[in-house]
Amino acid sequence: MIIRLVLALDDRHLQKKLEKEFTGPDIQTEKYGHLKDAWQKVERSCGDVIIISESRLLQPVETGIANLNNLPENPVTIILHHSDSSEKMAQLTAAGADVVLSTGISHQSLVEAIDTTLESRRQFVQKESLARRGIISPRLGDFVMDSEVMRIFISEVQQIVQSDSPILITGETGVGKEHLAKAIHAESVRSNGPFVTVNTTAFPDQLLESELFGHEQGAFTGATRYRRGSFEQAHGGTLFLDEIGDMPLHLQAKLLRVLQDYEVKPLGSEKSIWVDIRVIAATNKDLEKEIEKGNFRLDLYYRLSVLSLTIPPLRERREDIPALSRRFINYNRYKLNKDPYRLSQDAIDVLCAYEWPGNTRELMNIIERAMLLSQHNEITLKDLPQIFHRGINITSDIPDIAPFLFVNGMKNKTLPEILEAVRDHVEKKYIEMVLTETAGRVGRAAGKAGINQRGFYNKMKKYGLRKEDFK
Repeated sequence: MIIRLVLALDDRHLQKKLEKEFTGPDIQTEKYGHLKDAWQKVERSCGDVIIISESRLLQPVETGIANLNNLPENPVTIILHHSDSSEKMAQLTAAGADVVLSTGISHQSLVEAIDTTLESRRQFVQKESLARRGIISPRLGDFVMDSEVMRIFISEVQQIVQSDSPILITGETGVGKEHLAKAIHAESVRSNGPFVTVNTTAFPDQLLESELFGHEQGAFTGATRYRRGSFEQAHGGTLFLDEIGDMPLHLQAKLLRVLQDYEVKPLGSEKSIWVDIRVIAATNKDLEKEIEKGNFRLDLYYRLSVLSLTIPPLRERREDIPALSRRFINYNRYKLNKDPYRLSQDAIDVLCAYEWPGNTRELMNIIERAMLLSQHNEITLKDLPQIFHRGINITSDIPDIAPFLFVNGMKNKTLPEILEAVRDHVEKKYIEMVLTETAGRVGRAAGKAGINQRGFYNKMKKYGLRKEDFK
């Protein structure tokens, strides 16, 4: 992350010298000492380190320092005063100032003291970043590779981990796109830097722009303080842009400029901030189709997909399901305080046969649910949701109609009546099958059946089928 250094000094010459001294790629310097509303600017600056003259503090001094210490950023405050009095230094320190310096010391000593404070702040930010990520960082080894398709995929990922080029991760919902992005970050040269995630669908357009690029005070109604954008927060690390396929077109253009120049201009600002980041984007959409529809920029697609990875869906790597299930069981043993636990063979068999429209995320949720409901130390078929008890086998069920027709008066029916009965039987079984495979998701089931959603609903109504029964 970029360290924001705020200067509010009554000595313009000193303020200018310090600005020049501490201008660099990792430091964003703002100076307000010459402004009449210097105090208000300082409070709303989002500063990490604030160097302020005693005369520029809100009076009384104790109140001013307390206000700085209560800011959301928890900044480090350096108070400069013109007296050499140890009593004055003790008074300001007792009021809560982190560092108190006299303007009478040499310029070199002043610079060294500030430099030490900046380094302490960097270490503090880094420590906080590691704490947020947790003790155990995701790794590529977290991915189960019992299947050949997954072994090939992870081998491909390992070849590009150390690159600094943008990455586009595609794949269905629930396959683990964010987990892969975190693993790539953790094994890259940027692992000590921050990992910042932005879900582009979670914000309205204007708020998304502010979330990504930041804003100055007064940039729009309600912008009462400076706000760091995600690009600035991710400086020195990785920025993960989730659901990139849903980003509005006008922000796509701005994102493209940032990826070309790596300079960010916050809303309402006249100057740009250089950022050192790697961008990893992810989507479950087919971006090439979105480009054809005019919903996604071709030039941005080319820029993001310098390195492109598509995570295989779970149904294409069924060999991984037993090991994944055991891994989720081990994870939930500590989370749910249940131990020991294992999977019965009948449970493994039905899990491996299922289509998994929700992929790994769905498997993880089903294992957790089964552990909560199970009364024993083994997950069996009866502990799994109803959808796994409906093992519809359309090919074995269809012949069952033949004895029924012979026994129940086939001789008294016309051929069209017989064909209609067979058709209805097969149609009902088929609809039950696709509803089972899609966990009652009617839109997805209609797509698999190759008919429109309204027509599919009508057939469900005809046979008395409810989507709730398949969830």
